[in-house]
Amino acid sequence: MHVLWRVIVKEFLQIRRDRRMIPVIFVAPIVQVVVFGFAVNTDVTDVPTVLVDQDRSAASRDLARRFVESGYFEIVGSEERADAVDRWLVTSRAQMGLVIPSGFGAALAAGRAAALQIVADGSDAASANVALGYAGALASGYGAELAQRRLAGTSLPAAGRIELVPRVFYNPDLKSRWFYVPAVLAMILMVMTLLLSAMGVVREKEIGTMEQIMVTPIRPWQLLVGKLAPFAVIGLVQTVLATAVTVFGFGVPLRGSFALLLALSLLFILSTLGLGLLVSTVVQNQQQAMMAAAFGAMIPMVYLSGLIFPIENMPPAIQAVTYVIPLRYYAEIIRGVFLRGSGLGVLWPEATVLLGMGVAILTVASLRFRKRLD
Repeated sequence: MHVLWRVIVKEFLQIRRDRRMIPVIFVAPIVQVVVFGFAVNTDVTDVPTVLVDQDRSAASRDLARRFVESGYFEIVGSEERADAVDRWLVTSRAQMGLVIPSGFGAALAAGRAAALQIVADGSDAASANVALGYAGALASGYGAELAQRRLAGTSLPAAGRIELVPRVFYNPDLKSRWFYVPAVLAMILMVMTLLLSAMGVVREKEIGTMEQIMVTPIRPWQLLVGKLAPFAVIGLVQTVLATAVTVFGFGVPLRGSFALLLALSLLFILSTLGLGLLVSTVVQNQQQAMMAAAFGAMIPMVYLSGLIFPIENMPPAIQAVTYVIPLRYYAEIIRGVFLRGSGLGVLWPEATVLLGMGVAILTVASLRFRKRLD
């Protein structure tokens, strides 16, 4: 017991001497609990919706108003034709389309069934499922209210029932697996490349070979590229293997270009390798590298990227933070390529941001790495 006690005391003393570990151990968990307490919210509100009102009657306007006042939907635009909803969904400007056909009000007034169509983006199966439930409840409630008014002896004519005809794009059966499996692929790529680059450089310092490398006739940029290039290749190989399992093992469709997926994955890898290199310049051993990478990069990126929790439900301050998260843009890319079949013409904004982030992070990390070598 005396030896055990001395070992415990020694560990506490070692932690106290390492000033870099104190914030990681005590400050980072508190910050994450506070941030994620606001960010982690599975409620679906303010769903961006495009309105197609082909009836333009008092009944159609009343129904659209009820959708907005419910707090579950936000009208972000309007179109004249139902087939125009597709371009709103494929560019992620809207998640749902509310289509009110002509004759909607007349059918209700005549006591006939009135059709109403909801077009949903099924690439986010969880949110689409909940939003469809909200839409169905609102439509049914509106029809029940009209019937109640008629039975109450008002001057309103006999009202017909509302029939909701849902149509889901990209994920017709709303399979949650189609939503989560591509997210797992993105997280695997992030974790492996970030940790490998961080721990690979630190390992050289920890076993004492970094000093031997520094005295050899090799330039800093050669050392840097030589260390990171293998990890980039490993990341691409992992993307190929994970995509094969996703498509052939889980049946998730790959509707877009696989070559485009690899090219845009390489842009994301630039950011993760840069973050790993940056982590390696501020830590002294592999344990510190793993903890710094996990608490400082991986966990915030997973929770604030939109892979699991909708960004739209986060407070405005947290939403602003998500714009500096590379995984946010890669999440849009990977679901766009897999489920929507999006091409570079649609995904170029995300690709541009990832390229800029990767170059910036790698530049900062390289300068700091070279300074440490000097």
